[in-house]
Amino acid sequence: MAEQATKAGGDLAGHPIVVIPARMASTRLPDKPLADICGAPMIVQVWRRAMEAGVGRVVVAAAEAEIANAVREAGGEAVLTDPDLPSGSDRVWQAVCDIDPDGHHTIIVNVQGDLPTLDPALIRRTYDALVRPGADISTLAAEISDAEERTNQNVVKVVTSFGESRVARALYFTRATAPWGDGPLYHHIGIYGYRREALARFVSLPPSPLEMREKLEQLRALEAGMAIEVALVDTVPLGVDTSADLEKARAALSGRPA
Repeated sequence: MAEQATKAGGDLAGHPIVVIPARMASTRLPDKPLADICGAPMIVQVWRRAMEAGVGRVVVAAAEAEIANAVREAGGEAVLTDPDLPSGSDRVWQAVCDIDPDGHHTIIVNVQGDLPTLDPALIRRTYDALVRPGADISTLAAEISDAEERTNQNVVKVVTSFGESRVARALYFTRATAPWGDGPLYHHIGIYGYRREALARFVSLPPSPLEMREKLEQLRALEAGMAIEVALVDTVPLGVDTSADLEKARAALSGRPA
């Protein structure tokens, strides 16, 4: 069963905001954010999933005007960011600083712009994990069930140990098969929640040695001593990186209204 989101409209701590970074540059799927999925650009479909989560304000951080215009035409909120920013995290931070300079939003959820079939409950789950005491950052993981994924370097694994709460502190992230021995492995899902001060610190830090070695940005936070809480969920969302992925997304959303 998919994770169930807390009922929208309840009391929320931290005045959360969901930010979706998006840019046109994609080597495998050119102009990916504007790819049509069931009558709407992909970025609009992602924006709709974020709105359905009911966490709070949703803003698209767009590197190009074409993306911002598509979101606004659909009734959404978008802000233009520097197209030369090095990462989605930097794009999210610039957007938050531009639209909320007074710091009203103290919790920020970063949702990738290529997840048009995302279960909105996963966004809420990311937020729920972040409000635990001591957390700087939150993210998600699902148990690996496909044997091929255990050794696939493109499947990032989070090393942690879940208890009955289904939320645990991240010890490490890696492309290797880890930890060693019998037991479950966990597929990391790249949706992040940040306390505002944690995101400000994160983007100010230089790339760390393990981050550059594994090519995993979240290791910068761990090397800096930041605490990342990981919530266990039951589904891995489809990321659209290729034409084949795009067709899968179209098939999955074919029953939704355009």
